[in-house]
Amino acid sequence: MAVRRASSPLDDRSLFAEYPFLPGAEALLGGEAVSVRGLLEEPAYATARALGRTRLRAAADDPRGAHELDELSRADPGVRFLSFLFARIVLSAAVQPATLRRWAVAEAKRSYARLAGVPVDELAEVARRLGHSLAASDVGVALPLVDYIRLATPIREAEFRLARQEVRAGEVRVGAVRAARLLQEAVRLRLAQPLPLAEEVVRRVREQEAELFEELARRMPLPVQRPGAPGSAIRPDRFPPCIRKMQRTLQHGENLSHAGRFCLAAFLHRAGADEETIVDAYRGAPDFDESITRYQVEHITHRDGGRGYEPPECGTLRSHGLCARDGDPAATEPADRPRDPLCFEEYLRHPLQYYRIKGGAVLERDGVEGEGGVTSRGGSHDRSGARGRTRSTGPR
Repeated sequence: MAVRRASSPLDDRSLFAEYPFLPGAEALLGGEAVSVRGLLEEPAYATARALGRTRLRAAADDPRGAHELDELSRADPGVRFLSFLFARIVLSAAVQPATLRRWAVAEAKRSYARLAGVPVDELAEVARRLGHSLAASDVGVALPLVDYIRLATPIREAEFRLARQEVRAGEVRVGAVRAARLLQEAVRLRLAQPLPLAEEVVRRVREQEAELFEELARRMPLPVQRPGAPGSAIRPDRFPPCIRKMQRTLQHGENLSHAGRFCLAAFLHRAGADEETIVDAYRGAPDFDESITRYQVEHITHRDGGRGYEPPECGTLRSHGLCARDGDPAATEPADRPRDPLCFEEYLRHPLQYYRIKGGAVLERDGVEGEGGVTSRGGSHDRSGARGRTRSTGPR
């Protein structure tokens, strides 16, 4: 299949240079046999190793993938591929899997920056080589229902839910930009899986790149456990299942939707967590950027004289696919696995209401903590679950 940009043909060599994660990209080496040990140690590949470290530092500094790498664009395609392979080998040997996931996000977003502006035939060729079917349609792109579900399910934004798509004769029809976003997810999923490495290779990488791992740890801080604000009675063990699942998602280095991130920050603030605790909750996110996170947390928590935004009510969380009342099969804590009966009570309408019933204290309008069954502005319920209502204003 001829793959073309708007102005010039994109042959296999150029395609692999732009998308080194595609199967067959090793063809860029022109038949040269390169062993893992050789790539890690031989002087001939010093340039590829240096460029690979540059890719890793760029992902650490800018997980959104917007950082342009001049060295990468000027390098020979074979060296570019080896730098990619070296980076993937190094992170596959990392102690913390979150570093691999963060790099995968950055590389996938860098690919998206190109995919969002190419003709459909290039989108189709990249999709084909990744094992998915994609073709031009009257609205942009059509792909089989099974492929759409496979690619869209990990994307947590509500606009990617199948119910909001145009489906005809077993195909989902989307615009080209949305198709590029789906392929971004395909790339992320592919790169987030570590390469199988022999124990000797893992040991050698950890010894050889110890300084780089220390640098990445400084640039990509992992989640920090804090007790909450001074004097706060914050009780994480009494958080509702949805909030606990949001926390675990980020701690595991996985993506959380914008709606989930907003909800978590608003809930933690109203539960009494200080700003540092809230920021720390996001450190495991694959695209964590401390300055942006602090700005957004400040916006969410400083509204209305410091009372902050109220997290969404249960119905809104369900509409965004964030409800976890049926339990989380992937949870490591027994309390998070089974169905939570309290979540199914008719009167329960809000995650803060759950927290109050469980005995948690919530920041009220006047800036003081309300205990147990005291709700904001008039509604009430007792800790045993007697019927009552909590008024939920939400963001205004």
